[in-house]
Parts: sequence; structure tokens; C-alpha cells
Amino acid sequence: MASPGFNNPVFSPDPRAVRSYPGAPRTAQYGTPTTPPPADQFGQMGVDAAANAQMEGAFAAPPAGAHQTGRMTIEDTVMKTVLLFAVLLVTAAVGWIVTLGGSLSPANATSLSMGPWLIGVIGGGILGLVNAFKKNPSVPLIVAYAAFEGLFVGGISAYFEFIYPSIIVQATLATVAVVGVTLALFMSGKVRATPRGAKILMIAMIGYLVFSVLNLVLSMTGVVDGWGLRSGWIGIAIGVLVVFMAAYSLVMDFDMVQQGVRNGAPRKFAWQAAFGIMVTVVWLYVEILRMIAILRGSD
Repeated sequence: MASPGFNNPVFSPDPRAVRSYPGAPRTAQYGTPTTPPPADQFGQMGVDAAANAQMEGAFAAPPAGAHQTGRMTIEDTVMKTVLLFAVLLVTAAVGWIVTLGGSLSPANATSLSMGPWLIGVIGGGILGLVNAFKKNPSVPLIVAYAAFEGLFVGGISAYFEFIYPSIIVQATLATVAVVGVTLALFMSGKVRATPRGAKILMIAMIGYLVFSVLNLVLSMTGVVDGWGLRSGWIGIAIGVLVVFMAAYSLVMDFDMVQQGVRNGAPRKFAWQAAFGIMVTVVWLYVEILRMIAILRGSD
């Protein structure tokens, strides 16, 4: 195959060919003047030039984002996830202060209030179910859920910090580590969400939910005390299992984002993905917090 440069008259080694490309001056320096190209060739040249200019403009323009395309993007999903966690942190600070009776430091608190914890559990539980079963995501409901969830996280964090100093730092670092490792494994392709894995996770979550409700009922009726059925090494073993469940749930959340972007899902579904990630991370944090409390309580 001939080189493209030699097919193009401009790059031809024959100087006579240089003078024969359309638009070149016709002189007798290299022989007989060439015949002008047909009129339709000029029209085709204009179409080609316009196409080239349009292509160059497309490459020069900044990449279209979610706002321009109306489609879900990874960047937009990340921004919405950050926004939800910002709302959660603000209300968590409120829950922390109210739980400690207006004090910032658990060491200076003279009493503990269960108000933020209970309000967060009830409000977050109701909105969580509503958002989970809605076909189309509702931004106000998702943001409201983040606010209630923040009250719960702030309240329960202050309560455990009052009993076990520095436990919040330990639980936060452990949560960040699990989320970071899970994301790295997913991005590297070493861990993927599969239909079989989703079925196993669903069965495990239903079993864990039934166990948790049974443990709560036994604790409220006085049949068991303390951590109930989750005391000692059994509680630690269950906690490790739940951490793995939450980690795989995160993999499914990341896969949902990837599939949504790949399939061109509408932009509003980025809120649904952000909601799922926040629910999973909070679940992971609470379980790690519980595990550390069980370990430190057995000392």
C-alpha cells in the first residue's frame, strides 16, 4: 500500500503534481497548464472542509458533562455522594452535641440524651424504605434521609464515645480502610458483582435481619442482657460476617454506577446510586463501631 503522503498531491515528490492540486496556480514552469477541476469537485471540497472544521471544533470543545447530556456520569455521581455525606456530617454534629447535653467533649458531658438517636432511627428508617421502593429517585426525600441518618450517626457515636473514649477514631479509620480497599479491588477488576453473589447476599441479609430483630426482642423483654446474642466471640464472628456483607454490598453499589453510566441512564439516577452508597457506608460504620465496642467491653 502506498504511503498516504504520496497519495496526497501536497506531499508528492513530483513538483508537477504539487502544481496540479486544486487551487494551485497554473503556470508553464513545469509543463502544460492543468485542466481546472469540475465544479462539483469544488462543492465536495467545501463539504469536506466543513466536516473537518466541525470535527476539529468537537475535539477543541470541553467534554460534555451530566448537565449537557442529561445522562448519568461517574463525576456527577461522586459529587452527589459527597453532597449527601456533607448533609449527614452537619446533622451528625447536631446529634452529637444534643446527645451530650450541649457539650462538645464527651468527657465534659454530665448526661446523655437518646433523642437524636431515636429520631434518626425512626425518620431514617421510614425514609429509607420509601426511597428504596420508589421507581424514580426523589431528591428531597434522599436529602431528608441523609439528614435523619446524620442525627442517628451523631447520636450513637456520641453515646459510644462517652463509654469508650477514642472509639470513634478507630471505627472511622476502619470504615475508610474497608471502603478504600473495596473500591481499589473493584476498580482493578479483581472483585465483581455477579447474580449469584447478589442472591447469596440477599439470603444473608434476610437471615441477619431476622437474627437482629430476635436479639432486640430478647433484650427488651429481659431474656438476655448486654449485647444479647451478640456477646463475646459470637458477636465478633457475626460482626466480621456483616462487614464482608457490607463490603460486597458496596461492590454492588459501584457496579450499579458503572452500569448506569455505560447504559446511559438518566442523570437523576445518580441520586439513587449516591443514596445506595451512603446507606452501605453508614451500615458498615455502625457494624464496625459495634464490633470494637464488644471487643473493648470484654477487656
